[in-house]
Amino acid sequence: MAYVKVVKNKAYFKRFQVKLRRRREGKTDYRARKGLILQDKNKFGVNKLRFVVRKTNTQIICQLVSAHIEGDKILTEAKSKELVKYGIPVGLKNYAAAYATGLLCARRYLKKLKLDNVFYPVEKFEEDMGEGNEDKGFEGRKKIKAFLDVGITRTTTGNRVFAAMKGACDGGLNIPHGNTRFPGSKEEFNAELLRK
Repeated sequence: MAYVKVVKNKAYFKRFQVKLRRRREGKTDYRARKGLILQDKNKFGVNKLRFVVRKTNTQIICQLVSAHIEGDKILTEAKSKELVKYGIPVGLKNYAAAYATGLLCARRYLKKLKLDNVFYPVEKFEEDMGEGNEDKGFEGRKKIKAFLDVGITRTTTGNRVFAAMKGACDGGLNIPHGNTRFPGSKEEFNAELLRK
């Protein structure tokens, strides 16, 4: 009879560390989250904003969030179900609704800070999607910078989270991005296809 060593003995289970609850549930990618909330040491005390976009079965949710030691604080929020008040009764989870929800969230945040008269929303569709993102507002003031947080959503080309991001950029926020993930961007960006 050969000697068989039991690997998962009492000592093994004493050292075993259970993963964090939201990691076990598959809700949070903590490595990506750390990269989004980690602030430079020379910017101590300055909030690093995240533009959070979440998709459910019935709606799109956009939030501007800042991370704190005691937990995340939601600065402003917009849901696509609110678009009914603005004349969009149906299609509350499609690409256009995601754009409108991102636009609503950005305008609501700027109004809260009383900067809605400094940074105006885009009136006409821009051909250069990635360019002109760092535009300055009234009196040379820089736009408020936020970073896109997609959570565990796959960032495939044409995903609705990018429509919400584009809406927030057009609403007056500065979210660094390129134009490779907008619809019709296989080889070269096609602004006409995105406009449709």
